[in-house]
Amino acid sequence: MRALALLVALAACGDSPTPTGSTCPPGSTLRYDTFAAPFMEQYCTHCHDEDLHGSERHGAPLFHDFDTLIGILQVHGHVDERAAAGPDAINTFMPPGDCPDGACEQPTEAERRQLGEWLACAVEDRDNPPDAGLDEPDASP
Repeated sequence: MRALALLVALAACGDSPTPTGSTCPPGSTLRYDTFAAPFMEQYCTHCHDEDLHGSERHGAPLFHDFDTLIGILQVHGHVDERAAAGPDAINTFMPPGDCPDGACEQPTEAERRQLGEWLACAVEDRDNPPDAGLDEPDASP
């Protein structure tokens, strides 16, 4: 029983995915097309792409696809807790150190902070995310 209590205590001390606490500052210039899409392409879509299946995903969970805005927004909390940075946490769980074609390139802390900011802005205005590229609903009767 003591061993189990020790393991639980040690696990609680380790790093774990944590929300960054990032907020959307007024006048943020980060957009999907100029920031998030290139970020995801550089660091994430070699595993997190809806066109990858089975072993091609290298362990990436299904439905965690970052090749579209909608794919990112559907799991924005997971992205924040694993790859973004903010006042409450600097998360470096993703990308992993080992990628399909060798070592994964890692974002800088500044890029991770930008990711946290972009996610906060996109979620804050979830019905009309910045540069979403989504069509407005047809207002005609």
